[in-house]
Amino acid sequence: MSTYVVGDIQGCYDELQLLLEKVDFDPDKDVLWSCGDMVNRGPKSLKTLRFCKSLGSAFWGVLGNHDLHLLAVARGHRKTRSADTFEKILTAPDREELLGWIRTLPLFHYDAEHNVALVHAGVPPTWGLKKCLELSEEISQTLLSDQCDLFLQNMYGNDPASWDKSLQGPERWRCITNYFTRMRFCSPEGKLELKTTSGPKSAPKGYAPWYQHKSKLMKKVPILFGHWAALMGQTDNNQAIALDTGCAWGGTLTLCELNSDFPRTSVKTLKSTTKASK
Repeated sequence: MSTYVVGDIQGCYDELQLLLEKVDFDPDKDVLWSCGDMVNRGPKSLKTLRFCKSLGSAFWGVLGNHDLHLLAVARGHRKTRSADTFEKILTAPDREELLGWIRTLPLFHYDAEHNVALVHAGVPPTWGLKKCLELSEEISQTLLSDQCDLFLQNMYGNDPASWDKSLQGPERWRCITNYFTRMRFCSPEGKLELKTTSGPKSAPKGYAPWYQHKSKLMKKVPILFGHWAALMGQTDNNQAIALDTGCAWGGTLTLCELNSDFPRTSVKTLKSTTKASK
């Protein structure tokens, strides 16, 4: 039995199938994890979502910002953007079943057997494992409650930029969600800088990539994450395993196997995907 972790699929269904064939993935004995952003930008978000859900117990994933954006659009809290490519999900006969399944996925996952954490974007340096699990569960319970619409209505925005345990309601939810699903740069104290989206060398003064700071969690637990395609899978930190290699943007789709070396396998973006993402 092998456990594989794939980077941002973003609707690149054909590449995902090629990648799984390359590692001889067998859902009867293997498990696939997704680090979020299963949908959007690529051409086959509906097929991707249906496939991941169909794997049942052979699949586990965390939510990314594009997955949450899909929920916000589907529930009428946001209009589609010109670059969004998940329209087929919104009109699919199994739309509500798929959207309901997405709502059950967490923002953060820890696997004790492998001693690894899975998240879409990152973890602030001041949070330990217990805090990450508690705050992820808080958002999960909100998404599954009658406050889901209030959450999605207020999800967008860059403030508050720093965590404070006294935060309440939508501001608290937004701060937690931004850390787990949008973070790239932060200060040593965990203050977010969400405007800069390019590579690590472009860090604004006083900020650095989140994984370069002294971290409560990474001292003990490797973190697998996606979201930051500009890294192209490179962090120079053995405790921070970056898996988004920009498939939807003409790069590759990458997965790693969960063992001590995290060996990687990649496939190149197909021409059909590159055209669809432009």
